[in-house]
Amino acid sequence: MQKIIVIYHSRGGTTRRMAELVAEGARNYGVETDVRDAGSVEVDQLIDYSGVIIGSPVYYGSMAAEIKKLVDESVKLHGRLDGKVGAAFASSGNLAGGNESTILDILHVLLVHGMIIHGDPKGDHYGPVAVGNCDERAADECLRLGGRVAELVKKLAAGPSA
Repeated sequence: MQKIIVIYHSRGGTTRRMAELVAEGARNYGVETDVRDAGSVEVDQLIDYSGVIIGSPVYYGSMAAEIKKLVDESVKLHGRLDGKVGAAFASSGNLAGGNESTILDILHVLLVHGMIIHGDPKGDHYGPVAVGNCDERAADECLRLGGRVAELVKKLAAGPSA
C-alpha cells in the first residue's frame, strides 16, 4: 500500500491545522497518511513513503529552522527519494509575508532529490498558503493538495496504463 507523510512545524497551530487537512485530503483518496511534527521525524523514515509533503510557517521569507534541519539531514538520502512525490505548503502572518518563497525553497530541495512535484493549475499553484489563520479558502486548498498528491501516488504505483 502507498503511504504519504505530512511533515510540519507549527508554533501557533496554523501550520499544524493545515497539515491535518492535507492528510485528510489524502486519506479521502484512500492513501494511508501520517502527520508528524518535524522534530519527531527521523530522516531515514522518508524512504518508507511514496509521498512527502512538507509545511512550514514563514520565518524571514523562508522555512522554519526545524524544517531546514530535516532538509539538511536529508542530504544523506541523496538519490534515494528519486521518483517519490513531493509537495509543500506554508503559513504567514501577512499577505506578502513570504509564503510563495517558502514553498519554493522547500520544492527546490524536493526537486534536487529527484522527487515529482505536482503543480496546480486551478488552486494555489505551488502549494496551499494561509495568511493568519487557516480560513475556509486555505482549508479547501489543503484538502485539494492532499487529494492531488494521493491521486498521483496511486497513478505512479499503478504504472503505465495498457
